[in-house]
Amino acid sequence: MKINSLPDLLEMLPENERIIVDVLRQIIIETLPINFKEKISYSVPFFYGRRGICIIWPATIPRGGIKKGVLLGFWHGNKLNDFDNYLIHGSNKQIFYKIFYSPEEIDERAIQRLLKEAVRVDHLSGKNKVRQ
Repeated sequence: MKINSLPDLLEMLPENERIIVDVLRQIIIETLPINFKEKISYSVPFFYGRRGICIIWPATIPRGGIKKGVLLGFWHGNKLNDFDNYLIHGSNKQIFYKIFYSPEEIDERAIQRLLKEAVRVDHLSGKNKVRQ
């Protein structure tokens, strides 16, 4: 199954996952700077600046590692100051995440803080690169 567009993804999701994906996308789009981008990668929404910032992975899409809900994963979660202890530090050393089973579980303030921290980390990542 290869999904190339957001409408295709939303059309195939069960209603609960579709609502969670939509709410998370809106928080992310409203919080990230305008120069950050969204694309469909691995059939799910992927947000990036200089590097990957976060990904929204509904359980309906294979290879996400979850059986229920919608995962919000931060690509460089290991470098974030998670002031609210909001993210789960699973077996992956880099990607930290939170799984939502209903829209009511979404803490917009905590996600906004994490996104702003991810933007800061992304900005710093460009300063450490040596140009040749």
